[in-house]
Amino acid sequence: MTQQSINIKNKRAGFDYEFVETFTAGIVLTGTEIKSVRLGKASLVDTFCMFEKNELWVRNMYIAEYFYGSYNNHAARRDRKLLLNKKELKRIERLVKETGYTIVPTRVFLNERGLAKVVIAVARGKKQYDKRQSLREKDDKRAMDRAMKF
Repeated sequence: MTQQSINIKNKRAGFDYEFVETFTAGIVLTGTEIKSVRLGKASLVDTFCMFEKNELWVRNMYIAEYFYGSYNNHAARRDRKLLLNKKELKRIERLVKETGYTIVPTRVFLNERGLAKVVIAVARGKKQYDKRQSLREKDDKRAMDRAMKF
């Protein structure tokens, strides 16, 4: 696998939440964690972000233990710090203090320098009827694409 092909998505987040604003953040990883990410062995299912002492942390992110790791291997679901500048952190914190908003990781990728990045979104939860509307729009788009082929 090449570095550019690593693109781990949280597909459920787009269905459950309406994204208000997105940010790209660096993530603090140990040696065996970045090796597992480069192999594509990570997941964003049930992952969320929260502030702790003016720092943004991603919780419950799964990065599989590195197969060749020895006693130095990492814990699969440990908390990991996100790297953003102070201006972005203050903006996110201000948005999240409003009721109904949360921070959701949507994608993990490797940039051109080989560094792991996380795309996070400040999001508002969708109601059941919003989810049905999203499914309806998706089905309509699929039907339109099929009609265009014939």
